[in-house]
Amino acid sequence: MIRLDSISKQHGHQLLFIEASMALQKGEKVGLVGPNGAGKSTIFRMIAGEEQPDDGRVLIEAGNTIGYFSQDVGEMSGQSAVAAVMDGAGPVSALAAEMATLEAGMADPDQADKMDDLVTRYGEVQGRFQELGGYELESRAREVLAGLSFSAERMDADVGLLSGGWKMRVALARILLMKPDGMLLDEPSNHLDLESLIWLEDFLKRYEGALLMTSHDREFMNRIVNKIVEIDGGELITYSGNYDFYEQQRALAEKQRQAQFDRQQAMLAKEIEFIERFKARASHAAQVQSRVKKLDKIERVEPPKRRQSIQFEFRSPPRSGDDVVTFENVHKAYGQHKIYDGFDFHLGRKERWCVLGVNGAGKSTLLKLVAGALEPELGTLPDKGTVKLGANVKVGYFAQHSMDLLDGDKTVFESLDGSFPQAGQGALRALAGCFGFSGDDVEKPCRVLSGGEKARLVMAKMLFDPPNFLVLDEPTNHLDMATKEMLVAALAEFEGTMLFVSHDRYFLARLSNRVLELTPEGLHQYGGGYTEYVARTGHEAPGLHPGG
Repeated sequence: MIRLDSISKQHGHQLLFIEASMALQKGEKVGLVGPNGAGKSTIFRMIAGEEQPDDGRVLIEAGNTIGYFSQDVGEMSGQSAVAAVMDGAGPVSALAAEMATLEAGMADPDQADKMDDLVTRYGEVQGRFQELGGYELESRAREVLAGLSFSAERMDADVGLLSGGWKMRVALARILLMKPDGMLLDEPSNHLDLESLIWLEDFLKRYEGALLMTSHDREFMNRIVNKIVEIDGGELITYSGNYDFYEQQRALAEKQRQAQFDRQQAMLAKEIEFIERFKARASHAAQVQSRVKKLDKIERVEPPKRRQSIQFEFRSPPRSGDDVVTFENVHKAYGQHKIYDGFDFHLGRKERWCVLGVNGAGKSTLLKLVAGALEPELGTLPDKGTVKLGANVKVGYFAQHSMDLLDGDKTVFESLDGSFPQAGQGALRALAGCFGFSGDDVEKPCRVLSGGEKARLVMAKMLFDPPNFLVLDEPTNHLDMATKEMLVAALAEFEGTMLFVSHDRYFLARLSNRVLELTPEGLHQYGGGYTEYVARTGHEAPGLHPGG
């Protein structure tokens, strides 16, 4: 259905693709992977017709529609979210607009002489509109938006008043409602809460067209794709299976390539040693010449390309007391919306609590109260309630707005140096390298950093001189797969206490040993981590029914 045929593409001095090929058939769900800057978004833009290859062809079967969701959603305002979504429904949207024009024409006395033509055309357009399910369009648009966690009020509000993350969901909903023959989804799992993510996963599993997507969410990718295309050194390499299977296959191929390379190197060394030893002896001249010719003809095996693997090791944080934080009779509301009404909670040393709850349940509020960014309020009793930190507790708080607090004029290195003036240049460059800032990257001003780079810098500053209590609000947003792997591995070794919110199920499963679930019916605490919570409740998030 979609084919890239021997494409080559260069951006400035960077060669992205050299005679690379791939194919995507109807019904296939393909994950596109590769390091940042390898050309994933360029592939999408070439298929969508927004860019052309320098050489080669992009072929799309005639008559097939393509829907492209990118992180650049553009300006949206002046209409409701539901209207904006319906506008993106392709031909149905155009037919609805024509029907409205024809209806106005039929009601206009000045156009009475054209009435027969208007009525005939209206019948044709209405028939096609009905055929394409146009009359169900609004209910379908609302269904998709509800799946992406929109409330009825938010669906009908001006889309221009929404935050960037909610506008992304509107842009995604447009593509999903359109149900094109082929979908290109560039990081659709960004900005989604756990409930929306699981709904989208289910939608994409049932989608019958061709799907090409990128995602930094391992679990999301694993459950949807049945093929991986990797961008590797200008080539497109196809693997069957999901992301985990691709990783195994890649590691196996790398191991075999290394063994092949090592065997050839040993053989070459032996031949070269023979040539060097006997090249001056006339009696061995024929043998030497024969071996030189043989060496010239041998096709050299290239060593496998080594993926840079980054690791971060925590220094041991100072030990805290056994009681890390205690909530007593805490109240909190936003206007009429009551979040907590006499909330009691205790968190002990070395416990790792993940906090689950639908949008508005109070997950971020809980973290802000712990970090001291919010104060409890007066309840029905004069007592405000208390949030009390234990002895020797040092809090490290990663909030959604943490990245906005970076000084845009400072470089990455200056930002680290300002936080740790005693650390020394070598230690800070090593720290920057662990978080993906190598070479000249440390000289980038903070203002030009991407969302992912800012998140990595904030994380590096927080973890270098480690607190003994980490409070993390969606720490994996914007992080690529490699940085997430490093962060999970580092946090698994962390000796302190953790309280965190995340929509990444791999992160939740690997790091939690307790679950706090916030629901309208009240608070539920579970011993055991996220995996045990799923097994016990039968659902992956509080907003989903058992088995949903």
